[in-house]
Order: sequence, then structure tokens, then C-alpha cells
Amino acid sequence: MKVTYHGHSVVRIETNGKIIWIDPFITGNTNTDLDASSVKADVILLTHGHGDHVGDTVEIAKRNNALVIASAELADLLSWEGLNTHAMSIGGSYTFDFGKVKITQAFHSSSYVDPETRTIIYTGMPTGILFTAEGKTVFHAGDTGLFYDMKVIGERNDIDLAFLPIGDNHTMGVEDASVASEWLQAKQVVPIHFNTFPFIQQDPHAFVSLLPNGVGKVLEPGEGIEL
Repeated sequence: MKVTYHGHSVVRIETNGKIIWIDPFITGNTNTDLDASSVKADVILLTHGHGDHVGDTVEIAKRNNALVIASAELADLLSWEGLNTHAMSIGGSYTFDFGKVKITQAFHSSSYVDPETRTIIYTGMPTGILFTAEGKTVFHAGDTGLFYDMKVIGERNDIDLAFLPIGDNHTMGVEDASVASEWLQAKQVVPIHFNTFPFIQQDPHAFVSLLPNGVGKVLEPGEGIEL
């Protein structure tokens, strides 16, 4: 399994002959190395409905006929756009031909905002994602604050790689994310959701310095890890 980081919260997983994306926010992402028009995808996993996570999902999914996996309300909304979707809810898991997906809780919000009509559309509960394939487990926390049940997630899952937000303001900051890393007991931890916007400016190396030696790793957009 190869896992690559592409700025903000964008993660690419290549496993079992499939290309899987998590939160493909590319257009408007100042920290990505990608061009949405050239992205190939078999599957897209979404943590929640905010624009900086759903991102280019509709365009990418339509062009690639990709399966989109999301919370029930967000999956319904995207199915109305003509996408092939699979709805899931917190605590549930499903084994696909490319791997197992389990949806965890996250403490945040989830909505689509239409500024023209000043309408806010609820898109279900925000989530984290546990993805398991080839005997390896990747945890993407989505956007979340620190919550104590991260200890349960860590105790019940052998996490090889965790992606944790550190941007503060809307999510955990550096110090809370370091506690989350301790509770999750992941073998490797990569910081995400920072420096894309002025109000989430953080030093990822400061975060890594709070973790046990060798656990934290700062990835530049386009850098990956082999599991």
C-alpha cells in the first residue's frame, strides 16, 4: 500500500489495484501539487461536507465513474448530482473489494453553504475514516477537536498511519493533536489541515517535536509512505 499526502487534508491511497482519495480539495487549495482535471480515481472517501473537503469530488467522480463513500446525508446529496455513492454512518463498517472502511465519530460540523441564496444545507455528522487493506490500517481523523474516545479507537485498532489536523481554530491545534496521537497509538502520524488559510497557520515540525522519536513525519505535498 502506498499512501501520499497532497496538501490540506487530501490523501491518496493506492492498494489492490485501486486509487482511493480522501477529501480531494484541489481547486482553490494553495498547498496542493495536483491539478484536478488530471486526477484518476476509483474511489473517493469523504469525512464531511465542507467545501475544503468535498472539493473536486463531483468533477473527479463523474469523469472517472468513481464510487463515493460518505455519511448518509452527504451521499444522498451527491447522488442527486448523478454520482455513484455508498452511504455509511458512524460506527458502521463495510468490506469492499479494495479494502474495509469503518466510519468513526469526529467533533466538528458538516454542511454545504450556498452563498448566493444564503442557504446552509446539513450534510450529516462529521466523521473520521479507518481504512484497512493489505493488513495495514490508515486512520484519517477528518476535521475534529480532541475527544476522549480516541483512546478507544487506538485500543481497538492497530493503526499503522494516522493523519491528524493541527490547524487550530476549526480543529485540534498542535498540543491537542499530540495528545490524540498518544491515545491513538499509531505507528506513524502525519499532520494535516494547516497553513492553507491564514487562520490555520501552524508549524508542523513543532507538532512532530512533541511526539516520540520517529512517530511524527511531516510530508510535503506529493510525498508518500509505503506501508
